[in-house]
Amino acid sequence: MNIDHSKPLEYSTETNDLNIIGFWVFIGAEIALFATLFAAYFILEGRVADGPSAGHLFVISTLMIQTFVLLTSSFTIGLAVNAMRVGRKGATIGFLIITLILGLGFVGVEIYEFYEYVHEGLTLQTSAFSAALFTLLGTHGAHVSFGLFWGIAIIIQLAKRGFTPRTANKTFIFSLYWHFLDVVWIFIFSFVYLKGMM
Repeated sequence: MNIDHSKPLEYSTETNDLNIIGFWVFIGAEIALFATLFAAYFILEGRVADGPSAGHLFVISTLMIQTFVLLTSSFTIGLAVNAMRVGRKGATIGFLIITLILGLGFVGVEIYEFYEYVHEGLTLQTSAFSAALFTLLGTHGAHVSFGLFWGIAIIIQLAKRGFTPRTANKTFIFSLYWHFLDVVWIFIFSFVYLKGMM
């Protein structure tokens, strides 16, 4: 394996470069998935049938907690990558753990939010709006949940093997995934929740 020491460790081999390019291709597919879910939501958001509407359901305090927690986790994953680049294994693992705790908090609030929606009479079958909303939010939440397990696997590998071109590459790719989820959340925050509360 030829390691280019002039580059950050996550880019230091040709395989690593290809892995990152491949992951950007995957992100492109994810963008298409979420674009489709957003399009379906925008088409169906006014079709509430006899169920509650967005303005009746959305609560600003819950929304702000979710947004704060997820955007803070984006900051901490950035700190983890920075710590990795300066060779601080303990700090990298620590920031990854904080990121995952924040992600778990986000998922917990989303589960509570879904419980409240069901309590208000909104289920997947209530209306076209409810089906589109639960599908969009649930898909994002499932991605965050998957990220929690992926992050745990990264932490275990870093703890066992330390920084190698492979573990650095995996950590960096995980950070790209996590940032992508935060960007998707900003769109959900802006075009689903805020628009729904107006």
